[in-house]
Amino acid sequence: MDPSQLKKIPLFANLTTDHLQKVAAIATQKQVRANERIFQEGEVGTEMYLIAGGKVRISKMVPGVGEEALAILEPGSYFGEMALIDDTPRSADATAHMPATLYVIQKADLEELMFLHKDLAYELLWTFVRTLSARLRETNDKIKAFFALSARF
Repeated sequence: MDPSQLKKIPLFANLTTDHLQKVAAIATQKQVRANERIFQEGEVGTEMYLIAGGKVRISKMVPGVGEEALAILEPGSYFGEMALIDDTPRSADATAHMPATLYVIQKADLEELMFLHKDLAYELLWTFVRTLSARLRETNDKIKAFFALSARF
């Protein structure tokens, strides 16, 4: 992966050129077709994904309703990182919304890289924390809106 592409992804935007090169060296490219499942809710996750091109739909199956899209992610976004952090199964499905170019980073490779480069680990982990915090706030806002709407009925 070209380190300059990596710099465009917010997770890696603050990394030094040296760190960008190290992360780029462990990322492998993957092409997915439209509607191709990338991973399924409940699966054990051992990698995270960076979107270089195309779009990815994050969704959950809702009984009696069907697929409910939680987000449509675009180039520069990343997903699947939760499985790398807490070792729990995937919390949603990820499906190519259109043909997409992804870069895959394996958990073992990222852990080794962070073990060897503590300053890189510090930067990445703080960015993960900020991202997860923002996503939690967004989810809380959605839940609040849902309860406000349901109270009307």
